[in-house]
Amino acid sequence: QVQLVESGGGLVQPGGSLRLSCAASGSIFSISVMGWYRQAPGKQRELVAQIIRSAHTNYADFVKGRFTISRDNAKNTVYLQMNSLKPEDTAVYYCLLRMGAYDYWGQGTQVTVSS
Repeated sequence: QVQLVESGGGLVQPGGSLRLSCAASGSIFSISVMGWYRQAPGKQRELVAQIIRSAHTNYADFVKGRFTISRDNAKNTVYLQMNSLKPEDTAVYYCLLRMGAYDYWGQGTQVTVSS
């Protein structure tokens, strides 16, 4: 069993910052990918950023230069630093952990960007 616990979401004004955290616990081994996705109302879930095998990072074009993903291997935790937030960043953000052929998802954390 694998559990993912997300934290750090909330309400922020445009231009503000938030830092999301996702801590993994349980039977953790050979993580290939840790990342963040988001889903806005009425839209499909989309990739925000991911770290592949603790080395290579991928970002969606709409967050490049604003968001930074990082990982603490000792804590099995992935972070998403979000700066210069825009109203269109409003969504539920989900953490993903991939081990082998299995994907594990967090419960989601709401991020709302509004004045």
